[in-house]
Amino acid sequence: MPGGNVPLVSTVIMTATLAKVAEVKHIAVTTPPNPDGTVSPELLAALGILKVDEVYKVGGAQAIGALGYGTESIQSVDKIFGPGNAFVNEAKKQVFGTVGVDLLPGPSEVMVIADETAVPAHIAAALIAQAEHGSGKEKIYLIFTKEVNFENIVIEIKDQIPKLSHSESILIFFRRVF
Repeated sequence: MPGGNVPLVSTVIMTATLAKVAEVKHIAVTTPPNPDGTVSPELLAALGILKVDEVYKVGGAQAIGALGYGTESIQSVDKIFGPGNAFVNEAKKQVFGTVGVDLLPGPSEVMVIADETAVPAHIAAALIAQAEHGSGKEKIYLIFTKEVNFENIVIEIKDQIPKLSHSESILIFFRRVF
């Protein structure tokens, strides 16, 4: 269920790929639509490559309820997978037992470990990717050897963020962290 402020293509790749590996026969994905009612082309491309069977323009707790109980236009499913905010987690608690759910996760956490071979631009991109989840409660851990110049990573972060369409929400995260 990728969506929210930015299209979380990585989320659909991770969840749908696992479903394919598990030989799930039918995969339905929900995602909140953009303000104009469309779904991001990047997300649609990933869904097409992964040969997802159904895509519904609904997100959040409403999507969990629809998938868990079914609606006139959305058939209920056997299991629900994917991250979400506190409302999504509560909705998963409500449908648990009617359908299977993956887990009830807390905020995302990531650890980046870098040595002297690490490229500062790549480290910055990994940290920014975590910040994109946007709840404001994500945790990032950066462990690096003394040969890594932390200032170069900060410079890269400051260089990359303005180039993103959702830079303001990412800046809020990094202002809180640093």
